[in-house]
Amino acid sequence: MKKTVIALSLGLAVVSLGTAHAADPAKIDWGKIKVTPVQLFYPGQSTYEWLRSDAHKGASKEVIRGDSCVSCHDEKDAEKDLGNKLVKANRLEPVPVKGKVGYVDLSVQAAYDAKNAYLRFQWKTQNPYPGTEHQYLRFDGKEWKVWGFPKLDKVVQDGTQPGIYEDRMSIMIDDGKVAGFAKQGCWQSCHDGQRDMPKQFTKEEVAANPLLQAIKKSDVRKYLPDTRTDPSDWKTGKSVEEIAKLKADGKFVDLIQWRAHRSNAVGMADDGYVLEWRLGDAGTDVFGGNADAKTHAPKFMWDEKKMGFKSITADSQARKGELYLVRESNAVPFDPNAGWKEGDMVPDYIMSREDAKGSAADNNAIASWRDGMWTVVMVRPLGLTNADDKTLKAGGVYNVGFAVHDDNITTRGHHVSFVKTLGLGAKADIQAVKLP
Repeated sequence: MKKTVIALSLGLAVVSLGTAHAADPAKIDWGKIKVTPVQLFYPGQSTYEWLRSDAHKGASKEVIRGDSCVSCHDEKDAEKDLGNKLVKANRLEPVPVKGKVGYVDLSVQAAYDAKNAYLRFQWKTQNPYPGTEHQYLRFDGKEWKVWGFPKLDKVVQDGTQPGIYEDRMSIMIDDGKVAGFAKQGCWQSCHDGQRDMPKQFTKEEVAANPLLQAIKKSDVRKYLPDTRTDPSDWKTGKSVEEIAKLKADGKFVDLIQWRAHRSNAVGMADDGYVLEWRLGDAGTDVFGGNADAKTHAPKFMWDEKKMGFKSITADSQARKGELYLVRESNAVPFDPNAGWKEGDMVPDYIMSREDAKGSAADNNAIASWRDGMWTVVMVRPLGLTNADDKTLKAGGVYNVGFAVHDDNITTRGHHVSFVKTLGLGAKADIQAVKLP
């Protein structure tokens, strides 16, 4: 798999952009646009709460008063040193992942025109293949069950399940309205109580929590401190009315995620935001679950006439191709009488570009994996006025944080950056170039 190009995503993205004033992202001359190197590091369980605790020796008071992370971590290769330390077994990493690298070198380029901002990212993957697979539904002879989990999960750690999870490229965007983000970035959204974090929530705690019940959530994910009466305690949520006021005032961060499995195949990137939880924008997302809620059987399977197979097994096509299930192109309704055998697998997610609608469908993307490196170009429209989007415009400067999920992992198992600034034709750490 030395040269894998995701042609499907390229074609769909270009078609969808088609206006006289928007560039074709595949034809931008990136060789003429400055590359900004950004080091990403493995953060372990370094939460918002930990940064403000005595355990963060010599820095907790500075963090509480609002100093930036880089006011201390300003030495050359600070991120590399932090990542190499935190990726190993230590007080901030109770379940180290074997072979996990401590840092990732990310190359960032940016451009814009009258319609869109174009953000180009490149990084070397840890594995000698692109992480385009995601979890499957596997038939065990009697019923269909999820097969393949991220590497931080206990079932992978103890060898019960294989580590399978898509690669991801994410960016958080703040326009200066979120308190503390310009100094401390994504740590504003990372808390004790969340999945794979210290003091992880219990089902009983979630069931007893008024805010999570009001917004109909069954676990704890990213949130901003301003949505809690005690910023260091996820259980102390403000009222739905208070949070709506925060949103109306723009006190949320945009979260764009390109997913190597669940959005790449149809040339898109997620559009979401973080406020009281990690939320999707209004409308319909590009992907959805493929398991029937009652029977757990798949809703769709591969079209054997187009793919040459209706399912795979763990020792057949796995990691040997682009195993997407796209409703418009290679999927047919599941046939329960198709002679299923133990070990047969189909994807646990189904994608549809036609179903992606509303604010959730704002962002396009193209991507390719070649000689061990992902190249991802996100395409974000300028001038959005949706209630759940940050409005990007020429001359604007934004606080941004980057993250890469690589090597079959999710949640906090990513690599992250300290805060950078992005300027669209304005002075910043990363300066977007105006296209001709």
